[in-house]
Amino acid sequence: MDADTSGWNRTLREQWEVHWKHQVRARLDGLTDEEYFWSPVPDAWSVRPRGTSAAPVQAGSGDFTIDFAFPQPVPAPFTTIAWRLGHVIVGVLAARNAAHFGAPAASYDTWEYAGRAAGALDQLDSQVERWLAGVSSLGEAGLGARVGDKEPYPEASMADLVLHIHRELIHHLSEVCLLRDLHLHAERPLP
Repeated sequence: MDADTSGWNRTLREQWEVHWKHQVRARLDGLTDEEYFWSPVPDAWSVRPRGTSAAPVQAGSGDFTIDFAFPQPVPAPFTTIAWRLGHVIVGVLAARNAAHFGAPAASYDTWEYAGRAAGALDQLDSQVERWLAGVSSLGEAGLGARVGDKEPYPEASMADLVLHIHRELIHHLSEVCLLRDLHLHAERPLP
């Protein structure tokens, strides 16, 4: 396929846009604070009010922080919807929007994590919108440009990065939807 004439940019954006608009976003509507913070197992990593975490690292600049550890424990801790959304919003989208598309600088340490589900969804919507606009702005030729030292694999192309980010979004937001299903069914008494 010739990336210069095939509409590759449109195809890459549609990969995520169709999934976002027709599967994921509607599944996130109505996310409650109870679901956002719910942990089906003890000691799950989450987003918490500042000063209440027992995790080795509590990252964030606002009233809420996200749990972390470096190096990450093995096995990795289970994570709540709040944590998973924080990861997607900051580590997957906002940091890339800043590095490649002129958005304000963003990192786990500097982010103001949402203390409510609605706030997290607003942040997610904003970062998804910025990401898609940024990918669109690359045009066809920009997809072949190297990501450079802003990414762990500087020789990778922007098309490689777009595909990676879309896989990350599909993966982690599917986990969020599964946790919502689990929360719904865990609240029902067993027969």
